[in-house]
Amino acid sequence: MPEAEFIGALTGELDLRFAGAEPWNVDTLYFGGGTPSRLGGSGVARLLAALRERITLAPGAEVTLEANPEDVTVEAAADWRAAGVNRLSLGGQSFDDRVLAWMHRSHDAAAIGRAVDAARRGGVDNISLDLIFALPSAVERDWRRDVRRAIELEPSHLSLYGLTVEPHTPMGRWRARGELVESPDERYETEFLYAHDALTGAGFDHYEVSNFGRAGRHSRHNSTYWSGAPYAGLGPSAHEFDGRLRRWNLPVYRDWVRAVRGGVDPIEGSERLTADNREAERVYLGLRTRGGLDATDAERERARPWIEAGWAAVDEAGRLALTALGWLRLDALAADLTVVRSR
Repeated sequence: MPEAEFIGALTGELDLRFAGAEPWNVDTLYFGGGTPSRLGGSGVARLLAALRERITLAPGAEVTLEANPEDVTVEAAADWRAAGVNRLSLGGQSFDDRVLAWMHRSHDAAAIGRAVDAARRGGVDNISLDLIFALPSAVERDWRRDVRRAIELEPSHLSLYGLTVEPHTPMGRWRARGELVESPDERYETEFLYAHDALTGAGFDHYEVSNFGRAGRHSRHNSTYWSGAPYAGLGPSAHEFDGRLRRWNLPVYRDWVRAVRGGVDPIEGSERLTADNREAERVYLGLRTRGGLDATDAERERARPWIEAGWAAVDEAGRLALTALGWLRLDALAADLTVVRSR
């Protein structure tokens, strides 16, 4: 991915889509969805400088960069920090070299610790780690050890994701050929609940189904997304939402560049949400978070069996929020409440 070409196309897309719009005052900026850290220190700095010509970053804005552990050096982190990046999201995934090899990751386990140290020495101390759980039993991964290793690095934030196998991926093909047996639901539940107990015991807030943060270090960008607020997305495969219309970009890099160079907005598709769609999303996104959902008396009564089972709780303000056990049943509970709201 040529640096100048990518930056030119990204700013070109911004100019195409929002020509004539009022200047933006941006509170969160997130560089992700791929490997933006491969731009290096100077490349990210040039990208941010180009964006600053078109948007205004609010004082204290959260600027996150997704980074591969092997891309993080003291020099790169210092350049990123000087350019305005104040948060790193490291895609560690596991502290087991066998797991990383199975996932075809390009880094080894030791690189994660080196990246955290380099980021801090470069001036970025707001660090989030990604870990993946519920791997197939055949991988023989020690999940508890991985969680303990993550805690020892003292990150400010952790994001944990259960493995999902999509049909048109290498793992999807392995499954189709019988070469991969997915983790049973029992393993998913056991590992999720262990992480909840271990991380909350270590002082992290489990503030969203997949996310844990120290006080004051919750992801502002993701929290804005979960609130249903509009957001813009630029680059290959990027998604955006204006409050009613969801749209997504061409996924292939060359196709995206070609469209922008031709003066064409590189949108691949869009979906206009109905009032019922938006209500269903409000329920689902609200229940994903510890803050929960502003529920009516009827909805709280409907949720009584969940509350009695320990899956949900109602706070003094009447908001309905799921417990860790409840999050394991999120889809079913959200669907049930959506039916109630649609009547």
